[in-house]
Amino acid sequence: MFRSSHIRQTALAVCLVFVAATAFAQTKPKPYEPQSGQEGKDVVWVPTPQVLVEQMLDMAKVTPKDVVMDLGSGDGRTVITAAKRGARAIGVEFNPKMVELSNHNATEAGVTDKVRFIQGDLFEADLSQASVITLFLLPQINLKLRPKILDLKPGTRVVSNSFTMDDWEADQTETISENCTSWCTALMWIVPAKVEGTWTTPQGDMQLQQNFQMVTGTLGGQSIDGRLRGNELTFTAAGTKHTVSVSGNTMQGGNFKATRK
Repeated sequence: MFRSSHIRQTALAVCLVFVAATAFAQTKPKPYEPQSGQEGKDVVWVPTPQVLVEQMLDMAKVTPKDVVMDLGSGDGRTVITAAKRGARAIGVEFNPKMVELSNHNATEAGVTDKVRFIQGDLFEADLSQASVITLFLLPQINLKLRPKILDLKPGTRVVSNSFTMDDWEADQTETISENCTSWCTALMWIVPAKVEGTWTTPQGDMQLQQNFQMVTGTLGGQSIDGRLRGNELTFTAAGTKHTVSVSGNTMQGGNFKATRK
């Protein structure tokens, strides 16, 4: 009699646990489901095609040494993809529901140790720690961010889905034609060193004018035409091509050396 009663009680307990588990599963809230085109603080949200996410990170040559920051990170796909490549990645997103979804997606992808999502205004974000910045924002927002970006460490890579930086010419543009039907172009800029001014060289004073990565000027009465790629300046003067590394107020490469006055 005791054994039969004990079995019935055990069976009842198992049934109650099963019912409770089923009820919990049925009432567990589903992750937030954003809709393409929904309103945001600065732009509507439209997801970047995954194939373009990969292309953007390829162009920036993202490695585990990088810190990638996505401004307006949406559902977190760019941040998570960067983390899967070993990089530390940060997303800045104004919509708290999107931040919650991004954290959920990061957990599902197994990269929570490499990502961080910040709920906040992208214009107020500290970009100084980033070696790569990714964007899918309107041109006027890119333009508003541009002064802050140009003050970053030379060599910082900035990659945008489709939209330009106005008259700051992209260093590289790629368009995907396969497995992509819209928003299929990526543009990349490399933050240039600041070289404008008068430099002292063994050949005489060198005067440089700078328009983003494009450099013109004179050296010893001869015209200069050059281009910056981060802190590397390649220029031609008097028929001789030079490639130098710029560090603050000095530049040096090969047998060429200059100091800014």
